[in-house]
Amino acid sequence: MKPIRYSIVPKHPAAHLFEVTVTVADPDPAGQRFMLPVWIPGSYMVREFARNIVTLRAFNEVGRKVRIEKTDKHSWQAAPVNGALTLRYEVYAWDLSVRAAHLDDTTGFFNGTSVFLAVQGHEAAPCVVDIQRPEGEAYRRWRVATALPEARGTKRYGFGEYRAADYDELIDHPVTLGEFALATFDAHGVSHDIVIAGRVIALDMARLAADLKRICEAQIALFEPRSKKAPMDRYVFMTQAVADGYGGLEHRASTALICNRTDLPVKGRDAMTEGYRTYLGLCSHEYFHTWNVKRIKPAAFAPYDLTQENYTTLLWLFEGFTSYYDDLMLVRSGAISTDEYFDLVGKTVGNVLRGAGRLKQSVAESSFDAWVKYYRQDENAANAIVSYYTKGSLVALAFDLTIRAQTGNRKSLDDVMRLLWQRYGRDFYRGRATGIEESAVEALFAEATGVDLSALFAEGVRGTRDLPLAELLAPFGVALEPDLGKNGGRDGKPSLGARTRGGAECTIAAVHDGGAAQKAGLSAGDVLIAIDGLRVTGSNLDALLARYRPGAKVEVHAFRRDELRVARLTLDGPEVPRYKLVVADNRTAARTARSRWLGV
Repeated sequence: MKPIRYSIVPKHPAAHLFEVTVTVADPDPAGQRFMLPVWIPGSYMVREFARNIVTLRAFNEVGRKVRIEKTDKHSWQAAPVNGALTLRYEVYAWDLSVRAAHLDDTTGFFNGTSVFLAVQGHEAAPCVVDIQRPEGEAYRRWRVATALPEARGTKRYGFGEYRAADYDELIDHPVTLGEFALATFDAHGVSHDIVIAGRVIALDMARLAADLKRICEAQIALFEPRSKKAPMDRYVFMTQAVADGYGGLEHRASTALICNRTDLPVKGRDAMTEGYRTYLGLCSHEYFHTWNVKRIKPAAFAPYDLTQENYTTLLWLFEGFTSYYDDLMLVRSGAISTDEYFDLVGKTVGNVLRGAGRLKQSVAESSFDAWVKYYRQDENAANAIVSYYTKGSLVALAFDLTIRAQTGNRKSLDDVMRLLWQRYGRDFYRGRATGIEESAVEALFAEATGVDLSALFAEGVRGTRDLPLAELLAPFGVALEPDLGKNGGRDGKPSLGARTRGGAECTIAAVHDGGAAQKAGLSAGDVLIAIDGLRVTGSNLDALLARYRPGAKVEVHAFRRDELRVARLTLDGPEVPRYKLVVADNRTAARTARSRWLGV
C-alpha cells in the first residue's frame, strides 16, 4: 500500500491551534472515509477527540476543493476524486494532560489519537509525518522529542519527517515540542531519553538518569533474565513539569508524564523526598506497561477498536499488577529502602480498606465497568466502586506471597509474568498480535507456578472479601498492623464520616456509607455553616472537631442549595484507617524468604 502522508504544524500557538494535513495517494474510488479515535488506549473513557477539530476541508491533487461530509460524531466521507486526496484541518489543543493535545507559545504536546485522522481501509499502510517548526524567531530553539523513528534526512530531536509502519504505530508515539531539558542513559544496551518540559530550578538530571537506569534494568531483567533484551530499540520518558499535576500514559516505546515540578530532584539535595519517590514510582509504573498491556494484552485489546468502548474484566491484571510491580521494582533496584517500600504498601492497604465499595464490587467487575464507573467517579464512588489499580496491586501481592509460600520461593508471580510475556507479548509486534482470553488466565497461573490458586481467584478477583494479607505476610516475617499513631489511638480525632473540600466555604465532597454524616441526613454538596453554634470555614473544621472525642453528640447547621438544615449527629472515630508493615520475625527462614521476595 502507498504511504499515508501527514503534516502537523503549530500554526497559531497563542490560539492553541495545530494545522494538520493528511494526503491519500490512492483514495477509495467510492469516496474516502476518515475517522478520529474516540478514546486513547490506556485511558478507558470515551473522550470524543473529534470535538476539537475546528475546521476541515478537502482538496484534490490540483488544489480544488472536494465535498466532504461528516457522517457521525467522529467520521467524515469525501466525494470521489481522481488522483490524490488531501484533508487540511485545525485542531484546538488546550488540554494540559497526558491524554490529548496541548499548545501555547511555550510548549506543544500531542498524542496521535487527538490529531491524526485514520484513513479507513488504509490503516495497515505505512505513514510518514512531517513535524514542522512554528513560524517566528521565538521558536528557533524549539526541538522535537518522540520515539517515532526519524525518516532519512531528519536528525534526532529535529523538525522534519518521521515514519511509522502503520496507523497503530503512528498514534502510539506521543510528541513533545519546545525547549526541554534532556538526558540520555543506556539500560542493557538500549538508549533511554529523559525529557523534562516546563520550568524546573536546579534540576538534577544526573541523579534522575542514574535512578531510572537501575529501575529500567531491573524490569528488563525480570522479563528476560538471561538475554537482558528490551522489547524496543529506544525509549523516551517525556515529562511536563507543572505547579500541580500528576499522571502518566504508557506507549510502546515511550511514556507521557505530568508531575509537580517540586517532585523532581534538585542538585545538592540527596534526600529521597516523598514527591521524588512518587515520581519514580510513576515512571516505574509506565515503564512496566512496556511489557504488561502494550505487548501482553487482553484479547479484547488485540486489536483495539478506537470507535467504541473495549470491554475486559482483566484490568486488575494489567493495571493492578503493574501497580504492584512499580513500587516493588523501586526496592529491588535499590532506589528506595525496604522500610520505604513497606510504607507504600501500608498506605495502599489503608486506601483500599477506607472505601466501602470494595465490599460491593470485585476487581473483575471494576475492570469491566471502568468506562462508566472508574473513569467517571462521582461523590458516591468510594461507597460503590473499588479501584482495580489499588486493590489490584494487593491482589498481585496476595498471589505473589501465596505462590512463594507454597513453593518455598521456588516460584513466584515473576514466573507468571514471564510466561505471559513469552506466550503473548514477546512476538506481539512481530506478526503474532494475539491477546490472552479471559478464560485462560487462571490456567496460565497454574501452569506457571504449579499452585492451585482457585480460591484466591474466587475470593480476591471475582469476590469482594478482604484479602488475608496479614496471614500471607507472616511467613516472610512481616506483620500488618493498624497504625494508631500516638497513644495507641486514644487521642484520635473524631470525624463526621465525610470528606470535605476547603475554600471560602466548607463543602461536603462525599459521605461514607454508615458514617455519622449519612446517618444524620447530610449529603455531598451540603455547605457546613456551624457546629454547636460555632462557625465552620474551609480551614477550621479540623480545629473544631479536635475539641471533641469520638461518640460526642453535636449539632450541625448546613445549607443544601439555599435551604438551611439542622442535623444532630454522633461523631465517628478517626475516619482514615492507616496500616503499617513492620518486620516481626528476623530469624533466618523468615529473613531469607523476605529477601527473596523483595530482591534485596
